[in-house]
Amino acid sequence: MSVAAAVPRYFQGLEFPADPKLPDLPKLFDPQWVWQNFQAHLPADYGEPRRIGIQHFIHNIGNSAIVSYELKWREDEYLPPEYFVATVRRKGALAVNRYPQDRHLPGLAPAARPDAALRLVNEQVLAVPARRVRVQLIRYRPTYRAVLRHSIGKVKLYARVVRPADFAPFLAAYRRSRQSGFVVPELAGCWAEGGVLWLAEVQGRNLRALIRKGKAPNPERLLARLEQLWQGAIDPAQVPAFGLSRAYRRALRSFRHNLRDFDAAAPVLNTIAAALDPFVSAWRPTCMAHNDFYDDQMLQLRGGKIALVDFEDIAPGDPMLDIGNFLAHLRWSAQFARQPRADNCRCYYDSLRDAALGRFGWDSRSLAFREAVCLFRVCTNAIRHPREDWRDRLSAGLSLVADSLG
Repeated sequence: MSVAAAVPRYFQGLEFPADPKLPDLPKLFDPQWVWQNFQAHLPADYGEPRRIGIQHFIHNIGNSAIVSYELKWREDEYLPPEYFVATVRRKGALAVNRYPQDRHLPGLAPAARPDAALRLVNEQVLAVPARRVRVQLIRYRPTYRAVLRHSIGKVKLYARVVRPADFAPFLAAYRRSRQSGFVVPELAGCWAEGGVLWLAEVQGRNLRALIRKGKAPNPERLLARLEQLWQGAIDPAQVPAFGLSRAYRRALRSFRHNLRDFDAAAPVLNTIAAALDPFVSAWRPTCMAHNDFYDDQMLQLRGGKIALVDFEDIAPGDPMLDIGNFLAHLRWSAQFARQPRADNCRCYYDSLRDAALGRFGWDSRSLAFREAVCLFRVCTNAIRHPREDWRDRLSAGLSLVADSLG
């Protein structure tokens, strides 16, 4: 079977507006180019994958674009998934890297390969040396971070890999997370030079899954624990504040670029920007906050306690922005999830919003603005995790933002 005939079934080619300073960008979404370039990095006996999935699209308009892919094989071949990253930069040639090679994350390759991971765990974590480590990739965002699961017998550790320059702030955010009322995984060890931090496994049920099944905990339990984090002391001179303006304007620039040929979206986007621009310009942090608080960041443990498993954005922020972010994710899930999950997300949205307004006495309009700006940022999911209908998903998300603004 020829390459040209086989490739189209691997994934649907996607189209994004041209970036004049990155003329090679379309190649990253061309199935034939992708497969031909990946073949050079794979053993000859691997054959053809069953599927190639696009995982992430990170586009710094006019400067660089990164696309990550997952290759899956037929079950009877007993081959693990392979992960690749293709990069195009304004200055420089196209580059293809096979996971776990990532020059921005020098600790990733040692932490991802079982033999090297074993040495690291024995050196940095365990008091009694182990003989074997099983490594599982949980999450990977190229150039930015990765989460790996290291299993040593019955001991389960999660290795968080970040850029070495981000390690000290990451560790500081972890320590601040312990000021909250949530259960936080225990720190098992760290390797600062490689940007790797090991946390003990916390066994529980994902809160997002529970919400979608209609089995979520009372929102008051979340609010009481989050409130303890808000009461933590801050020192703006030592802890940079959450960059809301930067994140908002990056999203706005992306939407203007990607929807420039989609006339129906322009009026909605302009209306949203006219409302949010003054709010974002005037926004200031008021206390310590999580800054990325939503359902997929938490687990419910046996006995009902709630564990917080993502914490790297804890910094001076805004309590209402934390709740607005949670509400924004619920709105997005309610829009795109199937029934009855969508209805369960809507119900929890109402419960959480009412509980927060009642507990803290907030102004509902102020909370709505924060929900809207967070939902605006959540809309980048349509581009960062692209599908063939990404324009429709993005337009639907922006309509939700407009609804939040009233």
